[in-house]
Amino acid sequence: MEEALRERVNAITWHHAIDLGNGIVTPGRAGLAAGMPLDTLPDFSGRSILDIGAWDGYYSFAAERGGAKSITALDHYAWGVDLKARDVYWDQCRAEGTLPDHERDATDFWLPDLPGQAGFNLAREVLDSKVEPMVGDFMKIDLDEVGVYDVVLYLGVLYHIKEPLTALERVRKVTREVAVVETEAVWLRGLEDTELMLFYPGTELNNDFGNWYVPNEKALHGLCRAAGFSRVETTVGPPHIGPRTQAKRLAKGDAMLKKLNYRIVVHAFT
Repeated sequence: MEEALRERVNAITWHHAIDLGNGIVTPGRAGLAAGMPLDTLPDFSGRSILDIGAWDGYYSFAAERGGAKSITALDHYAWGVDLKARDVYWDQCRAEGTLPDHERDATDFWLPDLPGQAGFNLAREVLDSKVEPMVGDFMKIDLDEVGVYDVVLYLGVLYHIKEPLTALERVRKVTREVAVVETEAVWLRGLEDTELMLFYPGTELNNDFGNWYVPNEKALHGLCRAAGFSRVETTVGPPHIGPRTQAKRLAKGDAMLKKLNYRIVVHAFT
């Protein structure tokens, strides 16, 4: 039975590294599942959870282990888009020096049988999980259909969205208590107290056409407040870049550190 499960696991392309028990861990890309420590998340016990952009469900299942009373895993892009075919098209665009037509994701590259959900489904089966899947584009789905949840997880999604303020306004509408926002962020020396966002029209960030806006910490706080959240706390912020670090770089002949990308985590409270 264990060997049969390993074969099923190996037949799937995984995004998250999920412990299925009996020494079997899904082969997600290194570091992704551990990219945000679980102790930076709020207490799940007895609360309803919405995991937006759940993919293989790593954080949905973590919420279940944490005692959540109900969890909904919402996804659309990762479950239904033929990422291999899309990547072929993106490679062609890179070679031609053009920008892709992202509307093709929902037409030419859309697979209604949702092959990208296979990892989530297998993990849910093996873990005997009660996490409920919901298929939908969060930027288009009727929010009345989604409902309202005590805790909303919006992890690794915001910088993939063309309208970040609109996205956070929608997150606020489905949040009863707190939303956790994790995203790519930027630290700019001397501009920490200025709300700034960097825009990437092409592949400037990680050679990925799907990355758009990257805020600094102050801008992300401002976006959350503008979206209707009353208070925002940073739980994972920019690495400390102090005088000693700068001096060490200068001693090595490096230029002064002026810009640094990192992953930020904030809790936005209603």
